[in-house]
Amino acid sequence: MATKTEDKAPTNTDRTVTETGLTLVTERGITAIANEVVAKLAGHACREVEGVASMGKSFRRLLGRVTPGEQSMTQGVNVEVGKKEAAVDVVIVVQHGYPIPTLAQTVRENVIAQIEASTGLIVKEVNIEVDDLQFEEDTSAARVE
Repeated sequence: MATKTEDKAPTNTDRTVTETGLTLVTERGITAIANEVVAKLAGHACREVEGVASMGKSFRRLLGRVTPGEQSMTQGVNVEVGKKEAAVDVVIVVQHGYPIPTLAQTVRENVIAQIEASTGLIVKEVNIEVDDLQFEEDTSAARVE
């Protein structure tokens, strides 16, 4: 079980970026962080925000309904990881009734906080595309029976 140590960064740390993610090299070992991990963190952070109905482009969401299984945590998320920084693009569907600019800023702040706290990367930008608006299902009785 890993325990939290001092918040100071190791003095002899070398960061290497590969096609599969970020690698942190210290005197005491190597830590590799895959791009997929950063994407999952971003996807989870988006879904935590009240008002985000789902994620991904309309076509991709439709395919997800046809394909059995649970929704991928990386659906609607694209990340670019550098030596010390990351950039994130997310596509969200907003629930009707939530102000989109406020919701987008809340999503942006949550994504940045989650990734920076979990990986030590500096998130330079979080670009948000609102692809759709979801209305609540009308459960009232039909006008004509």
